[in-house]
Amino acid sequence: MKPPVDPILIHFTERWGIHWYGLLIVGGVMLGALYAAWRANRNGDDSEHVWNALSVAVVLGIIGARLYHVFSQPEGGMVGWDYYRRNPIEILYIWQGGLGIYGAMVGGMLGVVLYAWRAKLSPLKWLDYGAPGLALGQAVGRWGNFINQELYGPPTDLPWGLRIDPQYRIMPYNDLQTYPPDTLFHPTFLYESLWCLLVFGVLAVVAERFKDRLREGDILLGYFIGYPLGRFFLEYLRPDAWMIGPIAAAQLFAIISVVAAGAALVIRHTVARTPAAGEAGNAASISGTTEAGETSGAED
Repeated sequence: MKPPVDPILIHFTERWGIHWYGLLIVGGVMLGALYAAWRANRNGDDSEHVWNALSVAVVLGIIGARLYHVFSQPEGGMVGWDYYRRNPIEILYIWQGGLGIYGAMVGGMLGVVLYAWRAKLSPLKWLDYGAPGLALGQAVGRWGNFINQELYGPPTDLPWGLRIDPQYRIMPYNDLQTYPPDTLFHPTFLYESLWCLLVFGVLAVVAERFKDRLREGDILLGYFIGYPLGRFFLEYLRPDAWMIGPIAAAQLFAIISVVAAGAALVIRHTVARTPAAGEAGNAASISGTTEAGETSGAED
């Protein structure tokens, strides 16, 4: 498997033009927004808020995604903070790739919250509408990595392996004596795309079938469990991962996300809805006193 097209769809100069990477990200964003608008309409809300919030969420999402990448320290000779601090102008070259999803999540969520605050809406409700769409957008956007010949894993003999041109290889796979040009690599981008599609499907079904039992923010928490869970295992197929000690940064963030979101769901649907023993006793005492008073009054 190898990209059938050049990374640049339309060339204005040798290096400038319209890139497939950007088009696929925009396409993913629009598909995700269409789902969020449909979900809002189905729940009786004005879907115009989705489109109004989109520009703020996208701008802050891109800024967050880029900053995550810029300040990272990836392995395999990939560019990170050590490179960008010497070449700061290239921080702006987002068409060359380099967007971190965790940064995009934080920035995009901040955009939705800011819009909801200004429009006097419930932020959690609208984040719930957007969460499945975010997973759908990721599923589409990851194919930009395919076109750019990036986000691949270690060598493989599987028939769906990627063939990566020498100029796009990271260390140590740029050693053509050990890894000749016909070497195939795990298509990590494809695994993540399929996982995101699964997360979208599960969240969309849950949002539809269990909407009467869900609380605002539940679907968002489901995303914070579903996507990071898959990302944790996919990091084992990321030779370019940013490492923090013995663990990849994305794996550390995934653990924090899954544990925190899982705990929040349990608390919201068990502890938060179960009255404490003292409160239950007081409620029973008040009920009994009321009933006794009503009986005494009737006898009088």
